[in-house]
Order: sequence, then structure tokens, then C-alpha cells
Amino acid sequence: MGCFAHGDGNAYLRNACRVTLYRELCFNTFSTLPSAAKQNASALARSAISVTLAETKNVSQYILGLRELRLRGREKAALEDCVECFNDALDNLHKSLFEIRSLESSTFDFQVSNMQTWVSAVLTSQDTCLDGFNGTHGTVVERLNSTIGNVARITSNALALINTLAETGGRGLR
Repeated sequence: MGCFAHGDGNAYLRNACRVTLYRELCFNTFSTLPSAAKQNASALARSAISVTLAETKNVSQYILGLRELRLRGREKAALEDCVECFNDALDNLHKSLFEIRSLESSTFDFQVSNMQTWVSAVLTSQDTCLDGFNGTHGTVVERLNSTIGNVARITSNALALINTLAETGGRGLR
């Protein structure tokens, strides 16, 4: 049965997570949220952006901490690129969070399009960070791949939930 078992009061969430690539991660990420945060597309997308922002901040701090390892050459340059990529990602997530907090029916399509663009850019930033380490090996690279891979899955789910929000056409907004 897994995380999609019946009778747990998370019917909307279970259904909403079906559009994501990482269903179980989606469900597990949001199942502990208060009911109000997971009962409609807008609230769930807002929660998804907030969770993605928090996780991206954690990864950004992790990457900054790797500077203390005194990497050299290509790895050092790749790490500095990662710092820049994650700064860009954080900017895009902050813009997305502001946008979703101010959704209005008259500008809904434009606002959601902005969020889709910005969260897609976050995925690109995460991929670009890892691309700099192609061909390198070691514990640092393995941990970085794992850490960024996890936040990329969370980001992918957030984008899927924003796409679901887009399909509502802004029904129920002011």
C-alpha cells in the first residue's frame, strides 16, 4: 500500500502528488502539514515553494561550508559556480514565494507563468552546479550529487504542483 494508503485524511494531497515525478517524496513532504496547507492547489503550491526555499537554503549553506575544504583547480571553480547558482536559485524562489502570496484573479496567468519560469530556472541552476563537477570524483562530489539531487527532486515536485495550480485558472481567487 505504501504512502498512498486510504483513510488517512490526505485524499487531496494523495491525488495532487500523482502529477509529480516523485510521488512518495511529495506525499511524505506535505503529509505532516496542517490540513489548510494541503486542501487546494494554491495552498499546496505555496507550501511546495516554501519547502523548496528552505531546502535550497540548507543546500546553499552546505555548499558555502565546502569552501573550508580548500579545493583546488577545477573543483574550486566548480564550487564557486555552485555558490552563484544557488544564490540565483534562492532569488528565484523568493520571487516565486512573493508572487504566490499575492495571487489575484486578474493577473493569475501572468503570475503563475512567472513562477513556472523561476522554478524552472531553479532546476537549471541546480543542474548547472553539478555540471561543473563532471569528470571529478571523490567523497565531496558524491555528497554534493546526493544533496543537490534531493533538493532537485523537491524542486521538480514544486514545479509540478505550480503547473497544477495553473490548470485551475485562478478559480477562487480575489
